[in-house]
Amino acid sequence: MMRAAIIAMVSLATWACSPTPLKSDAVMISIPAAAVQIGDDRAPRDERPQFTMDVAAFRLAQTPVTVTQYRAFVEATGYVSDAERAGAAGVLSKGEGGWVDVAGANWRFPRGPDKPAAADDHPVTQVSWNDANAYCAAHGQRLPTEFEWERAARMGQTPDGTVFDSVSTAGMEAKMRLNIWQGVFPVMDTGEDGYLGTSPVGAFGEAPSGLTDLAGNVWEWIASAYAPYPVRAGDTRNTAERVQRGGSFLCSVGGCEGFRVTARAHSTPETALMHVGFRCAD
Repeated sequence: MMRAAIIAMVSLATWACSPTPLKSDAVMISIPAAAVQIGDDRAPRDERPQFTMDVAAFRLAQTPVTVTQYRAFVEATGYVSDAERAGAAGVLSKGEGGWVDVAGANWRFPRGPDKPAAADDHPVTQVSWNDANAYCAAHGQRLPTEFEWERAARMGQTPDGTVFDSVSTAGMEAKMRLNIWQGVFPVMDTGEDGYLGTSPVGAFGEAPSGLTDLAGNVWEWIASAYAPYPVRAGDTRNTAERVQRGGSFLCSVGGCEGFRVTARAHSTPETALMHVGFRCAD
C-alpha cells in the first residue's frame, strides 16, 4: 500500500509540473456559487448534524469518466492503476455474500479476467482514489470536494432528498430514473431498470443542472478526507479514508440508499471496487 501511494504521489508531482496537461474531452457544467445545506438531521449519523456551507462557483464534468476516456489516459501516460499493481481488486460475490479480492480484476475487467470486459461507454471502475486523482491532475483538473458535489447534486434533487437524473414519464408509468439494485440484495437483482451492472453514462437522462449519473450507477470518489460533521472549508483534519458520493447499481431502496443527496461512503485511497468511479472538477 505504501509503495502504491508513493508511486501515485510521484506521478502526480510529475504531471503537476507539466506545462502541457492532457486535453480533456469532458463536457463541463458550470455550477453557480451558493449557500448550501450539507447533510440532514434526519439522516444516518455520519450525515449529521446538517450545516450550511458557502460553495464558490466551479465546473463539474457532466458524466463520470468512461472506460474509453480512462483508456486514452493510460495510453498517453503509461499509468498503472493500484489494482493492476496489487494484482487483484474488490468484487461483490453473491456466493460469499460479501466482498472478495479477485485476482486479475482491474479497470479493464472489473469482475475478473474470466468475466466480460468493461464496456467503453460505461463509467470506469476498479480505480482507486489515487488513480482518480492522477487522472484529473493529468488533465489539469481535480476531484470535487464533498461540498461541491452536494451543491451540484442538490440542483437536481427531489423533495425527499433523492437525486434523480431524469423526471420524465412515459404515459402513466414513470421511467426508471437511476441505476440501482432491484430485488433481494445481494442474492438477486431483477434488472428492472434495464441493467444488472453499470449502465452507459447518461442512460437515465440529465438532471435540471445538466449533469448525469449523480444518483446510482457508480459511487464517485471525492477529494475530501472522510471526517465527522460538521466539516468546514480548509479543515486540516485528515483520516486514512476518502469520501465517496452518489450511490451505485448495488444500492437498493430500503438498503444502503446511497443515492440520497446526503449519503456518504468512504474507503482508503488505494482501494479499488467494481462499483466505484469518479468525475473531475475545475
